Amino acid sequence: MKKLSIVFTLALALFISASAMAQSAKDYFVGKWKITVIGTPNGDNTGTYILDRKDGKLVGSLQDSTGKEITKFTSVDEKDKSITINFTVQSYDVSLSLDPIDDDHIKGSMMGMFDAKGIRVKEDK
Repeated sequence: MKKLSIVFTLALALFISASAMAQSAKDYFVGKWKITVIGTPNGDNTGTYILDRKDGKLVGSLQDSTGKEITKFTSVDEKDKSITINFTVQSYDVSLSLDPIDDDHIKGSMMGMFDAKGIRVKEDK
């Protein structure tokens, strides 16, 4: 009986652990990201991309280095482990696809032409 109790406890702990990991994976992209798009016609471009989850969907905006909002995202498309951010800047519709590398680093492509890399901005508490 004691072995059954231990097995049940371990199974419950494993289930809770898997549920917690699934929740954190869903909100991997939520937060502030410093992303550099490499090799654009105007040179490398760095901005702060802020993503939040509202009503079950990712929303956000792009800020310049001073924290001034450049544009809001028109949509954020979520796939299994990646997202595509769509926005308009200087009258151009732009898409930025991003994939996780590890907990704090991402990589991707803007418009399928320019490589992008980013790092999570950690807030001091």
